[in-house]
Amino acid sequence: MKKLTFPMIADAIFYGVCMGLFALGLLRYFRVPLAAAIALSAGFFLATGCILLTAFYAKRKKKLFTKKERQEREALMLHLALEKEERVRAALLQALLADGKEAHCSEEGVEADGKLIIPLFTMQPVSADDIARLLRRHGETPFTVACNALTPEAEKLLLSFGRDTLRADEVYALFTRTGTTPSPLICGEIPRKTGKQKLRRTFAKGNARPFFVSGALLLVMSLFTFFPTYYLITGSILLFSSVMIRAFGYA
Repeated sequence: MKKLTFPMIADAIFYGVCMGLFALGLLRYFRVPLAAAIALSAGFFLATGCILLTAFYAKRKKKLFTKKERQEREALMLHLALEKEERVRAALLQALLADGKEAHCSEEGVEADGKLIIPLFTMQPVSADDIARLLRRHGETPFTVACNALTPEAEKLLLSFGRDTLRADEVYALFTRTGTTPSPLICGEIPRKTGKQKLRRTFAKGNARPFFVSGALLLVMSLFTFFPTYYLITGSILLFSSVMIRAFGYA
């Protein structure tokens, strides 16, 4: 189940505060009494925060995997691509048995509920040539290809012959659901990001837009606040930063 995260809550609070301050400045500009202006701006803050938090949560629920889950999936796929074939078949067999399937290993792969599953985990997407070899070898016998990914040509070839696939997302879900993820994983340690990598990410060209929007909002808010100096300085710095990042930031 997807849960609310600190970044989602922090973003909702930030934009809510911005909306509340903007409303306060606007109301005071039109000479609304201070108590009423504070009450109304607080209402704007709460309404904006709740609406955005609901929107963020709905957007997050649509995502199939979280960032951590994607990292775990990639680590599992790397393990299956590097592991010996007989161990891959054994791991897949264990997961299928734990999932309530009647399964056993064969020379080609794993038989599950009378269907042949052929593990074909590779570093690169499985090509049409690989699929063609399987089709020649098995003829009319139906089978399912368990793999990391397929090239578009390989996918079309499988569809044209009515063969099924078990790809990275489904394989990860199977191992996770049944609690049979191999341990330890080959190269399973997720490397920590260094300071340089974090710096490159912060000052990537794609971040120019958030810097620009934040700076522009602060400059607009300076027109309606009692102490505009802070907003003018901070907004100008952010706008200047957005230009510099766009011009000289990391690709």
